[in-house]
Amino acid sequence: QVQLVESGGGSVQAGGSLRLSCAASGPTSMREYMAWFRQAPGKEREGIATISPGGNDYYLDSVLGRFTIARDDNRVYLQMNNLKPEDTAMYYCAASPGNWRLGGPLDVDNFNSWGQGTQVTISS
Repeated sequence: QVQLVESGGGSVQAGGSLRLSCAASGPTSMREYMAWFRQAPGKEREGIATISPGGNDYYLDSVLGRFTIARDDNRVYLQMNNLKPEDTAMYYCAASPGNWRLGGPLDVDNFNSWGQGTQVTISS
């Protein structure tokens, strides 16, 4: 498994921006699919952005055009612009070796390494 540590969460007003960062370590981290998930109180964890080892990216419809995922060496980033109150959640970094039989790149069941999470709070 890959060890993951997130940073960069915080509180901003609606319309603002935040950049999350996740440091990955482990012998296979460079070959993993890396993703960001979020979980709001009382809601299920949802995948919002994934990037493949080759740089292909996938997004949840509600963040498309506002969020951008990127990776560099052993780090993955999530640039979040035009933030909305509904983006308030705990954000988690995740990793997966891929080769999924079911689901897709935003499916929580396809990821087996998780960070501890970082809180993002957006005020109106």
